[in-house]
Amino acid sequence: MLRLLGILVTVVFAIATAALTWPSFFRVDRYFPVAQIVSFRGAVLVGFGIVLIVALLLAIARPVRGFAASIAIIALVGVVANAAIIMSRGIGTDRLPEKTDTSVRVMTWNTAGDATSAQQIAQIAVAMAADIVTLPETTIETGEQVALSMRDLGHRMWAYHAEYGTDGWGARSTTILISPRLGDYAVIDSSKDGSSNTSTVPSAVAMPISGHGPIVVAAHAVAPRQQYMQAWRDDLQWLADQCAADDVIMAGDFNATLDHLHGLGVDDGTLGRCRDVAEATGNGSVGTWSTDMPALLGAPIDHVMTSKNWTPTGSLVLRSLDGSGSDHRPLIVQLEPAG
Repeated sequence: MLRLLGILVTVVFAIATAALTWPSFFRVDRYFPVAQIVSFRGAVLVGFGIVLIVALLLAIARPVRGFAASIAIIALVGVVANAAIIMSRGIGTDRLPEKTDTSVRVMTWNTAGDATSAQQIAQIAVAMAADIVTLPETTIETGEQVALSMRDLGHRMWAYHAEYGTDGWGARSTTILISPRLGDYAVIDSSKDGSSNTSTVPSAVAMPISGHGPIVVAAHAVAPRQQYMQAWRDDLQWLADQCAADDVIMAGDFNATLDHLHGLGVDDGTLGRCRDVAEATGNGSVGTWSTDMPALLGAPIDHVMTSKNWTPTGSLVLRSLDGSGSDHRPLIVQLEPAG
């Protein structure tokens, strides 16, 4: 009886290891609770490591040696496979390349509403020489204050936004700041009235009406809480649909890691026709949420993605602002026009 129980536990553990390591293969990457667990791949790796150590210690005892050895082998596979995936996506770079005359820098930061001051946002954006700043959970009033503070620091920006309601709750607003050197922009009507947008918290699609700038999408998908799973899946599909043109920069809080985006890309894209800049530049495994966790144990759910007209040259997840008030880390990337 105990032998059969041991075999059953081993089989269940092997299935769980495979599902958590390669969730897209089993098509469970966007379903509860796997979606929530695989968001923290670094923590999953640590968990497999703990199981491996415990199993090796149990293997000392002869009565359970076979069972413990089987569990240890499966846990070792989990450790090695997850470590390989984490390393392949990048565990962090600490600087951006020198900015050129043609470079465009994009910063995205979920500010958690009033938790982050306009002055602090402005100082970081200016220090990073950002040309595009997307700010999920930031009202237009705060965004305008950021733009004014950046102007006072010698860095002009125009502020645009989309919002659901006017109750002052930051999560119902998404603000974009765009440098005048990219041209004039306007947020499309369907973003403003919500007729074509993410489901619960707004995204904003800003179209160039003059100049040479790209389409800019400030993304904010609903968090994948159990009651919002279908809305979250719909939001990711909507965001993928926004990346159909050749000249798109999409940045924001996707509430999804790379593990959740399988099947949503076309033409070798990560999401729609866009590719993830952090993964391409060595930061794909660095957690942007939550600041309460070490970066390599957190969830990389904030992204900048670009279509084929842009070549990523660098990225940076700012870890020095974990006490700023927001529970997200800013992500800054540098892009060059392709070709």
